[in-house]
Amino acid sequence: MAGVLEGLAAASAATVCFGVASVVQARGARADQHGRGRGLRLAARLVRSWPFLAGAGLDVVGFAFSVLALRSLALFVVQAVTNASLAVTALAAVWLLGIRMRARDSAAVATVVVGLVLLAFGAGREGATSASLSFDLVLLAAPLAALALTALAARLHGDGAAVVLGALSGIGFGVTSLAVRVMDTSSAGALLTDVATYALILGGLGGYISYALALHHGSVTAATASGTLVEVFVPGLVGILLLHDEPRAGYGWLALTGVVVATAGTIALSRFGEVRP
Repeated sequence: MAGVLEGLAAASAATVCFGVASVVQARGARADQHGRGRGLRLAARLVRSWPFLAGAGLDVVGFAFSVLALRSLALFVVQAVTNASLAVTALAAVWLLGIRMRARDSAAVATVVVGLVLLAFGAGREGATSASLSFDLVLLAAPLAALALTALAARLHGDGAAVVLGALSGIGFGVTSLAVRVMDTSSAGALLTDVATYALILGGLGGYISYALALHHGSVTAATASGTLVEVFVPGLVGILLLHDEPRAGYGWLALTGVVVATAGTIALSRFGEVRP
């Protein structure tokens, strides 16, 4: 039980880091909205600004916490908890950006909290922390296939394109979580020669590309909703079926309810994926 509590603490810390990072970077962009320059010049200035660097630092810390969580908790638990970072973003946006929350936004935050509480009570330890070579090769092939489909989906337009591209980003980010779970971290040499390590890199890169294109083609809500659904449920299902993840004995129904409720609340908060003044 101690391992489960430590994993939940790490996943929660990652969620806070990811949520606050989005708002800190958005605040930096808002402060710079009257600055000179556009395109690459503007991007270079923002990258050098302290809000961007602080946000990037929080993202790195959050990723480290998520790695700890993925090595001690079932995948479906970690994915549901870390994807709830939009609830943190919403609360931080009120404090740092002065954004006013509507009644339905407050209800969505409360829904996320209720879902995470249910999930915490039903959470179980992780199953296998290693996999066969064939499993790793499939992990490597998945983001490559997703990138090829991204190139095709980028020709579409509107929210339909955003939904498809968002789902493809979910595949990429889901692969990173699965790769973290099974990659060999026993030594630097083992890490560099493990196929899962390169699946992690490709998954993260492909996920960011697909999500960026999704935001360009349609609404944040459409992109985030489809991405969240895929990123939570696909790796979670793989973890249960192939890596033998299990909820707490006798509390499987509670864990499933928590995942569904937290994910529904996260999707309802999708507009906070793009915080604005």
